[in-house]
Amino acid sequence: MNLLEDLQWRGIIYQQTDEEGIKETLEKEKISLYCGVDPTADSMHIGHLLPYLTLRRFQKAGHRPIVLVGGATGMIGDPSGKSEERKLQTTEVIQHNAECLQKQLSQIFDFAGDNGAVMVNNYDWAGKMDIVTFLRDYGKHVGVNYMLAKDTIANRLETGISFTEFTYTILQAMDFLHLYENYDCKMQVGGSDQWGNITTGLELIRKMAPEGSKAYGLTIPLVTKADGTKFGKTESGAVWLDPEKTSPYEFYQFWINTADADVIKYLKFFTFLSKEEIEALEQSVQSEPHVRKAQKALAEEMTRLIHGQSALDQAVKITEALFNGDIQNLTAAEIKQGFKDVPTYEHTTGEDIGIVDLLIAAKIVSSKRQAREDTANGAIYINGNRITETDYIVDAKDRIEGQFTVIRRGKKKYFLIKY
Repeated sequence: MNLLEDLQWRGIIYQQTDEEGIKETLEKEKISLYCGVDPTADSMHIGHLLPYLTLRRFQKAGHRPIVLVGGATGMIGDPSGKSEERKLQTTEVIQHNAECLQKQLSQIFDFAGDNGAVMVNNYDWAGKMDIVTFLRDYGKHVGVNYMLAKDTIANRLETGISFTEFTYTILQAMDFLHLYENYDCKMQVGGSDQWGNITTGLELIRKMAPEGSKAYGLTIPLVTKADGTKFGKTESGAVWLDPEKTSPYEFYQFWINTADADVIKYLKFFTFLSKEEIEALEQSVQSEPHVRKAQKALAEEMTRLIHGQSALDQAVKITEALFNGDIQNLTAAEIKQGFKDVPTYEHTTGEDIGIVDLLIAAKIVSSKRQAREDTANGAIYINGNRITETDYIVDAKDRIEGQFTVIRRGKKKYFLIKY
């Protein structure tokens, strides 16, 4: 199975500007191709991943990926998929965000060898361009009627669009032309919402590059969930690639909690497992869904890719400790990850305290009577150990690295005590 056949099998190809041209070009040569992201935040989230993982598949097939961070376009704002104007950010914030995204993207690609990835920032060529040059050299080649026909612009005409965002598609088209001329870049890959921007780039190449120049665009589908809810969102918000925003444990948990109806699609989209491996996991979903073998494979592959093997090992360790109740083997750092969203009580005095008083103070129970009953009945656990003595004193021996005590009430209700 060649690259395009593999992409088709995975369901990754949504649109192509010239299907036969792309097929013929990829059969004849190794090309350079690019995908871009604007630094509107200091981290990408998992909704950004699929285009870049697709670019990585091209690299594995011998092609050269160009990874673009939009230091210039990020200052303007892409109207695609937006119903109103973006709030403009300062140059300093954009620059900081761009550096953060470049660091994250460097995790995905191989930068060594003949087809090593190239990292670029469009601020280097667009950021210092004067307005007269922009209008004379580029704006002249893109008709207003052509732009008004673009869905991303047409959809905003009723609610309003500034000239700033109106010109965004030309700026992105300039990127494609620049990369075509300077890096021999023959293809742009993007999400389905980028079709209009990609085709504007091809229009600029057609008009400004030498006659006979060939370039192509390929878009990927919007990632959806079978139940209709938005992919990449949890109760606490987006699933970020930054471990400070979404810990490796939370990242792992997101993927391992994937529904059976979605897991095979996500394995095809996001992992580099082979067709044979994925089909075997699909069989497991059908014959032994309770084992959740496919979900474990997905969670392991994605956590290893984004955060590395040691972070994956830590996430698995936390998961197993929570499942088995074996809390004492966790470090304070692992406790911080695994119990980030559980109810927390700060025991500021740090003094020894009776279990009944602690249950009341931490609002784990509502009365001393309930605290005594729960403890006597064996429903209270400290760091995984069952406590049945109502006069038990919680002291230094119960503090993990002197920082945390984990209390469990019943089978699943966890509470964190901080010192």
